[in-house]
Amino acid sequence: MIGVHIAFIPSPPSNGLHVGPLFFHAYGLAYLLALAAAVAITIRRWEAKGGDRDLVYEVALWGFPAGIIGGRLYFLATSWNEVPPHWWGPFAIWKGGLGIWGGIAAGTLAGLWVLRRRGANIPIFLDAAAPALLVAQAIGRIGNYFNQELFGGPTTLPWGLEISLAHRPVGYAQYATFHPTFLYELIWDLLLAGALIWLGRHRAIRAPGLFALYIAGYSFGRIGEELLRVDPAHRIFGLRLNFYVASILCLAGITWFIRIQRAGAKTPRGETVRAAVRCSPPAGRSPSPPAAKRRA
Repeated sequence: MIGVHIAFIPSPPSNGLHVGPLFFHAYGLAYLLALAAAVAITIRRWEAKGGDRDLVYEVALWGFPAGIIGGRLYFLATSWNEVPPHWWGPFAIWKGGLGIWGGIAAGTLAGLWVLRRRGANIPIFLDAAAPALLVAQAIGRIGNYFNQELFGGPTTLPWGLEISLAHRPVGYAQYATFHPTFLYELIWDLLLAGALIWLGRHRAIRAPGLFALYIAGYSFGRIGEELLRVDPAHRIFGLRLNFYVASILCLAGITWFIRIQRAGAKTPRGETVRAAVRCSPPAGRSPSPPAAKRRA
């Protein structure tokens, strides 16, 4: 072993817990907790804008499974060499393997489909959900700890993460502790969520500006994370594939935010306020004529 470590984060004794004859994977439990947190936060923010919480439940009902499927498909497309070599390998999400980019894309598309059907104000809803998504992603990273995955290079820092020999990448067997990049991302996600909430309360941000900053900010954090990680990944010119994905999305998010705010500066104030909140009509009631006309 290289180096002597006085303090470090120990590796988990198990990746789940037994309840009678059943075994619950920590990875799956973390995702369920993440979903509950995202729904609760979005409801609070959406209702503050005059929205109906039932719409949040419906978006989650479609968006969460779509995100799981999209995340898995992205992982299979970019990391097929890490899939267990069995017939059930492509479905083994309990072993990890959800690409966040595919999950965000598929979950967002499913949510947009629901919002469009219900005639909701999509930009306002996206801004309400942006901090909630970051909190959910932070909670989901706890599952990576129990799976002993998403860690960086060797380190002797006090917060170095102990990785058992079976989970160390090829060429790193002699090292015991590694950068806990999943923890770095968890902290970054929570800080960014707090920053978006603060901006929404103290600055005039035209929707969906907060969602654009979510994309840019999260991607920026992933750029640093991808430079640290040492787990197997496809590389282009020596850099991980997800480094390029994060870089492109970061620039796209910044560009989108600037365009949204510039468009807002050219929009008459009265028109912006009138379009601030559109919610799905209560059951049994048809939308008002102006709303029906807008959707036609």
